[in-house]
Amino acid sequence: MVVNVMERMRLTMHVEKSDVLLRTDFRQAGSASQVSRCLRVLCLEGSLMRIGTGIYAKTRVSSVTGQLIPRGSLETLSKQVLERLGIEVRPGRATAEYNQGMTTQLPGRLVVNTGQRRISRIIEVGGRRLMYERG
Repeated sequence: MVVNVMERMRLTMHVEKSDVLLRTDFRQAGSASQVSRCLRVLCLEGSLMRIGTGIYAKTRVSSVTGQLIPRGSLETLSKQVLERLGIEVRPGRATAEYNQGMTTQLPGRLVVNTGQRRISRIIEVGGRRLMYERG
């Protein structure tokens, strides 16, 4: 039974164009516990990498280190995640000032402005974490 769930999940991974997969993408594959077990196996074998609660990124082999890494950077993966979740964001204050030429200081962290919406979802890729600001 779990084999069929794993096959369905692999098919979903192959069909999905995005580098980001949400746990809800696998909802039709099987029960919640079967999906959890299969996600754990997929992460252990290196097909997926967990970047947040219920958020997984497809992987690739780094040409530099030979290690498995996500198929995108924090910037690209977090943008895909937030779009998939229906969360509208704008660049953070420091990024906006840099883009407008108001400063030459490069932003050190990835910060996005969520407007008045409060978000506490953690998205972390390669030791870097997405930060949120409101306003």
